[in-house]
Amino acid sequence: MDRKWKIGSLLGIPFYINSSWFLILGLITLSNVQEINIQGLAGNSWWLEWLSGLFLSLFLFISVLSHELGHSLVAYTQGINVKSITLFLFGGVAIIEKESEKPTEAFLIAIAGPLVSLALSIILFTINHIIFPNQEASLLHPLLSYMLEDIARMNFVLGVFNLIPGLPLDGGQIVKAIVWKLKDDYFIGVRYASISGRIIGWLGIILGLFIISLTGSLGGFWIVIVGWFVLRNANNYGRVSQLQKSFLEITAADVMTNNFRIVNANLTLYEFIHMYDGQKTHGTAYFAASEGRYRGLLSNKDLKKIEYNNSLDCLLRDIAHPLDTISSVEEKTLLIKVIDKLEESEEYYITVLSPAGAVVGIIDRGDIVKKIASYNNLPISDDEIKYIKENGEYPSYLELSAISKTIQYDPEKK
Repeated sequence: MDRKWKIGSLLGIPFYINSSWFLILGLITLSNVQEINIQGLAGNSWWLEWLSGLFLSLFLFISVLSHELGHSLVAYTQGINVKSITLFLFGGVAIIEKESEKPTEAFLIAIAGPLVSLALSIILFTINHIIFPNQEASLLHPLLSYMLEDIARMNFVLGVFNLIPGLPLDGGQIVKAIVWKLKDDYFIGVRYASISGRIIGWLGIILGLFIISLTGSLGGFWIVIVGWFVLRNANNYGRVSQLQKSFLEITAADVMTNNFRIVNANLTLYEFIHMYDGQKTHGTAYFAASEGRYRGLLSNKDLKKIEYNNSLDCLLRDIAHPLDTISSVEEKTLLIKVIDKLEESEEYYITVLSPAGAVVGIIDRGDIVKKIASYNNLPISDDEIKYIKENGEYPSYLELSAISKTIQYDPEKK
């Protein structure tokens, strides 16, 4: 189970540590202890070796946290809500509410993290050389100097490593922002940066395997792991980007079904129940009409409440919700807006209206997932679509409502 614990917050941004963080904390601490012991920096004091090793490990993650705060604070100044910062096995990640609206703003968020890391590196190197211009004979001075220099070096590596030009690294985000600016197309920017990330990931895996085959070094193993991590996340970025793009290419007319019925608005609820209850299927929408015009939607929630209160003699026209008061979209409405509107609806479905105001279809979450799956060649079974329809919830691995909120687009261009 992927567990995490809250360790604090700043400006309303909560900080978490993932369970995988403890593994890397232990490995890095052990590595630091061995290096301090080899160089004899702690004398014969084993507790000082372990204390120093642990301190260096913790400061590595403080550096990672500072790096992520750099991204987060710039996002914060752009009015973008930062949901959390989590430290995990491979470093840290800041979860932001949405993408920047402009490529220049996205560039500033991406570059902020590496700049913080490199600035910390310069500051710590400077402090070390001011305080310890040369090695003293005492036990603590060489150790403190080594620790300051090591922390400075860690921040330098953190800054430079993240500038590698491929997603999911900051350098990839920078590439995305630059291509987005040059091509005036967000998705082209993501595609270029994702391809770059996949190339870098494969190069890392190949290089690591080569080092392992030559030397058997543990360092080669870590390069393979990092390469795999970059490759996997670059692929994920590509898939999510393709999903996002489809939200801007599919319309309500492409998704809607005719799973609705028009009934006589002059029927009583008693008559309606006895005429249609045996024919009702899950997810069917009912609209009341009379005298050649629609009277409105028969809400499932209202029908159940009225039936429960035994008010069966009321007319359907009296309980129908007029079409101009219900959540609806037009046939040409983009899927991104359909998804957002459906989240606002109290029903499992949303109504699609023609330009003349007639009901032409309904859309539920199962319909959306089915269309998205066919459009993007995703392996989702009919049984799973049926389950989504019945429960009115997107699957955990395909949270379309959350994905739609991350998309920035100009409605005037669509």
